[in-house]
Amino acid sequence: MGTGHGHGTLTAAGKHRGRLIGVLAITASIMVVQVIGALLSGSIALLADAGHMLTDSAGVALALVAITLAARPPTAKRTFGLARAEILAAAANAAVLLGLGAYILYESVMRLSEPPNLQTGSMLIFGIIGLVGNVVSMLLLFKAQNDSLNMRGAFLEVATDTLASVGVIAAALIARFTGFTRADAIVAILIGLLILPRAFSLLRASVDVLLEAAPKNVDLEEVRQHILGVPHVRDVHDLHAWTVTSGMPVLSAHIVVEDECFHDGHAPQVLDELQTCLAGHFDVEHSTFQLEPASHSAHEHAAHP
Repeated sequence: MGTGHGHGTLTAAGKHRGRLIGVLAITASIMVVQVIGALLSGSIALLADAGHMLTDSAGVALALVAITLAARPPTAKRTFGLARAEILAAAANAAVLLGLGAYILYESVMRLSEPPNLQTGSMLIFGIIGLVGNVVSMLLLFKAQNDSLNMRGAFLEVATDTLASVGVIAAALIARFTGFTRADAIVAILIGLLILPRAFSLLRASVDVLLEAAPKNVDLEEVRQHILGVPHVRDVHDLHAWTVTSGMPVLSAHIVVEDECFHDGHAPQVLDELQTCLAGHFDVEHSTFQLEPASHSAHEHAAHP
């Protein structure tokens, strides 16, 4: 016995498709500009930042592909459609961020011993261009990041780009006015140290969804107490909660009710109260309950708590 609702085709990230398209256009444009700037200025930092932008462009493009797949309707073989594709994209983005952070740290340490020759004027100009573009992208994604892991991944990538642009500008100013060109590598190390914790956080959240961990906002013990508080409910077992994709928590449970409910017409009322309780208190719109009499326990096999 479930809600009887469809799963829908618009995921949390799907609502922000237009924002992602705008961010992709900005990111790709900045990447081209920074490659030109790197060739003109001889700045390794700008070239590395352009590579970072290339990675981010691929990540945003992947997010758009995932949203398109997630919007496809459910089928008999894929009853939730391809909504989980968004989580796979978020996990892939996190893995890319981890690799990028490690690469930045490695290359930065190498450059401390062999600092590059910099054309600081050109480096500064192209660093500012990158910063302006990244700030615009961050503004586009700032609110959307709370709706979806995929949008959060895109926001984090743009945020690291913004930090990289700030680092390029800072390194250019320091090198220009002090001659200390190792500032480029030092700033890059700081950027790498900022990237890694965010990447781990995104990867952990994605893995939790893939391993079907209970949603953070759903305390199963609290859910159990709410269910037991519904009239005519005697017990609850096989209680499970997981997340299909961002914004789509799911819950199922076996509910033991008084035997009379199956004869006096109370069963549908109990079901309605259970679903209303879950939707109202825990924002779980898709719930599936199996109502059963106490005598049914003899037929249960390896029941979960």
